[in-house]
Amino acid sequence: MDSYEIVETAKKTGKIDKGVNEVTKSIERGNAKLVVYAEDVNPKEIVQHLPILCKEKGIPCVAVDSKQKLGVAAGINVGTSAIAVIEAGKADLSEFGGETKKSRK
Repeated sequence: MDSYEIVETAKKTGKIDKGVNEVTKSIERGNAKLVVYAEDVNPKEIVQHLPILCKEKGIPCVAVDSKQKLGVAAGINVGTSAIAVIEAGKADLSEFGGETKKSRK
């Protein structure tokens, strides 16, 4: 299951937060189980704090290639810079450790 599929499954069967501000709050509160952010965000400064925060809190963090595809996976018609999985639902998060990873897709 790639990162986009995990976001889509969590959206349908669990709970996600969308957008950098909401994701940042979820990380700081310790609610996020997984953070997925897009690498094609411009300027990069918008999302570059997310992996650092995740590492401090021990939350898995994954980079994906497209904010447009991330938005679609989150069930919205616009791109989104970041998603936090709050409740995984039926999404399998077991493959993610506490490190920043690069998504395969």
